[in-house]
Amino acid sequence: MIAREGYSTILVVFLFSILVAFGASFGPNWLGTIIYPLLIILCGLILYFFRDPKRTSPTDNRLILSPADGRVVLIQQVNEDEYIGGPATQISIFLSPLDVHVNRVPVTGKLEFLKYYPGKYLMAWEDHASDMNERAHFGVKHKSGMKILFKQITGFMARRIVYHLEEGESIQAGKRFGIMKFGSRMDVLLPENVNIRVQKGDRTVAGESIIAEIS
Repeated sequence: MIAREGYSTILVVFLFSILVAFGASFGPNWLGTIIYPLLIILCGLILYFFRDPKRTSPTDNRLILSPADGRVVLIQQVNEDEYIGGPATQISIFLSPLDVHVNRVPVTGKLEFLKYYPGKYLMAWEDHASDMNERAHFGVKHKSGMKILFKQITGFMARRIVYHLEEGESIQAGKRFGIMKFGSRMDVLLPENVNIRVQKGDRTVAGESIIAEIS
């Protein structure tokens, strides 16, 4: 399955490849021998990047799921004043260009807060990327009353974030909600009364891996 957010990019790459292949057909035979395999590899890579595999999410609403495929690069204590309003644990997941980039909702609840910030394009694994890069913040209130904040953050290569959520709507853990293109980062900020279930260095799978549990 291919993510719908990638249709336009895939179309551009395929049209470009067709034009280049057409032009190469008028050149010497050795040119086509080089160009054609490279174009096939390019088309294959762009299809691979926008893959959208089916995921089966746990149904326990106490579980907080990973919103992204990738590696946990940071777990730290912070003070979150934008939505949670107090001490929080920040879990940062870095997505390499080879990871699935479709994002999924980490927790079931009501989306009370949504804000987009323009910004820079620092390397996504840097600590201050959370505050300086282009990003979108989503604040969810769980039925227990607990507030959770998660963030799509661009990286050096990822120059666009896409989301399909609206403030005020009810959201379901594990559901697709957007994509970050070509390497990026996802932060999840959790209040103190949750049990963290991951460690730095762990690999996560969006919509399936459990990163925390509400006490």
